[in-house]
Amino acid sequence: MDPAVLAKLEDGWCSLNSSDSKSLLKKYLTKEVLDDLKNKKTNFGSTLLDCVQSGFENHDSGVGIYAPDADAYTVFAPIFDPIIEDYHKGFKSTDKHPAKNWGDVSTLGDLDPECKYIISTRVRCGRSLEGYPFNPLLTEQQYKEIETKVSSTLTGLSGELKGEFYPLTGMSKDVQQKLIDDHFLFKEGDRFLQAANASRFWPTGRGIFHNENKTFLVWCNEEDHLRLISMQQGGNLGEVYARLVTAVNDVEKRLPFSHHNRLGFLTFCPTNLGTTIRASVHIQLPKLAADKAKLEEIAGKYNLQVRGTRGEHTDAEGGIYDISNKRRMGLTEYQAVKEMNDGIKELIKIEEQL
Repeated sequence: MDPAVLAKLEDGWCSLNSSDSKSLLKKYLTKEVLDDLKNKKTNFGSTLLDCVQSGFENHDSGVGIYAPDADAYTVFAPIFDPIIEDYHKGFKSTDKHPAKNWGDVSTLGDLDPECKYIISTRVRCGRSLEGYPFNPLLTEQQYKEIETKVSSTLTGLSGELKGEFYPLTGMSKDVQQKLIDDHFLFKEGDRFLQAANASRFWPTGRGIFHNENKTFLVWCNEEDHLRLISMQQGGNLGEVYARLVTAVNDVEKRLPFSHHNRLGFLTFCPTNLGTTIRASVHIQLPKLAADKAKLEEIAGKYNLQVRGTRGEHTDAEGGIYDISNKRRMGLTEYQAVKEMNDGIKELIKIEEQL
């Protein structure tokens, strides 16, 4: 192992360990685990430092670790497994993620038929392409290859999903502004991803696809190779989920996805493993939100996560929160979405009783 890498690991660990960080990385990266893993490398050449450098640099991380490639989850299992178990509410190293099951989409409906609370609904999933490492290890050529494969696949979609792919490279100011106004455009500059080395060669190989109705969207090479997103105004979770299921099944026929026998679909961040499903609503609950700690406590009982309006590390704008399912492992895609469905119904019921 390169002595410089070992020195950075020792320094980073000492700094994190003496900080007041609440990250899962600090909780589980003991000196014993560090010593056990510091000389190991994956088939793609990743080291432990590649996994933990974002958490070492950002002591305010909630998790603090990323997988630079699919192999990292196995080679560095002694640190990934306990973090996965903690985050995904008891998914143990002996557990096996169930096979993909979208369930009966017709059983989900509108969470807010009177449009009193929910502004918009969104369901997304992440996917990695088989045979490629994750963002930090992609070469400039591989970024371009993935973009070409993804854009040609997506432009082949038809019906409601038919749309256009917009590469970030050479994007005109007009198109850029239009995508920003629609809240579609992801930006460079997330310090957690940058510290994990996931923003190299920007904007090469990055792009955005959306359908004509702007209800189906795909991000290419932002955090994962693919983020497939179905969304619309209002609370009709059934329609949003059905659209995503159709899209993922269609894309999967043409692009092989990276899948692990025990962990499910593989992603760059361990919080997104398994189903990779994040079902969320932008919702106003003024009475509950008057006490944010109380809102978070109640949401936690239903395995829901409360974030600011623009996602992680942001504030609620105009009292609007982003609330989503937290568990993505050890349950099926349908069960993950159903958890959000049931939890939001309960939150609305509590709001109405206050």
